[in-house]
Amino acid sequence: MTAEGADGDLEDARYPSVLEDGVLLGRRDRFLADVLLADGTVRTVHCANSGSMRTCLGAGRRVRCSDSGSPTRTVRFTWEQILMDGGWVGVNTAIPNRAVTTAVARGRVAALRGYPEHRREVVYGRDRRSRIDLLLSDGPRRCWVEVKNTSMAVGREVRFPDSPTERGRKHLEDLAERVEAGDRAVLVFFVHRPDVDRFRPAWEIDPDYAEALGRAVARGVEVLPLSTVLTDRGVAVGPPIPYDLGRA
Repeated sequence: MTAEGADGDLEDARYPSVLEDGVLLGRRDRFLADVLLADGTVRTVHCANSGSMRTCLGAGRRVRCSDSGSPTRTVRFTWEQILMDGGWVGVNTAIPNRAVTTAVARGRVAALRGYPEHRREVVYGRDRRSRIDLLLSDGPRRCWVEVKNTSMAVGREVRFPDSPTERGRKHLEDLAERVEAGDRAVLVFFVHRPDVDRFRPAWEIDPDYAEALGRAVARGVEVLPLSTVLTDRGVAVGPPIPYDLGRA
């Protein structure tokens, strides 16, 4: 499956370089990992994913890293993908917002068409401490879009979150308040792996979040799990997949 953009690119979020293969030796801490290259060199790379990375981690697995090209960056290379049994999985949590923003601008996300004005990182929420990933508007019509990286697989399901998230519950409340104020709110689950075909909240990891998600949907928040296509140059947003908010 491919998803070609309006400008001819296949990817909605491009990596800064063609990816370089290696073998994962281990995750040193939340933000660093060690990778063995083909020439025997061990390289320390940046890991943007601060979560548990359940089901997309494992020493000895093939990984792909990008080169920022910056000789002054403390950690020049970034871990982008890992090869799991079902295919390449994206681990860079900086990718989803960029990819969804581009795909929406190209008109390739049907559920989010019809809004000519796009703004990112807009402050909102009752306490004015949250930032929405993407605010779409058409005059007085507004649509608040929150994007969540989603990569934990259980069988053929992708689940979120992979660790308890109080911040995620706050985002749900903020989105529900936008709906009650007369706007539209959409929660995009960015499915960063190819081997799943349904989304479900991770009741087994954070039942409070799963319950809060159900309440938010009952208040009018929309759920939109979007599939993706990964290449060695970037990530393209694909069509939506079904979801089930109940316990498995």
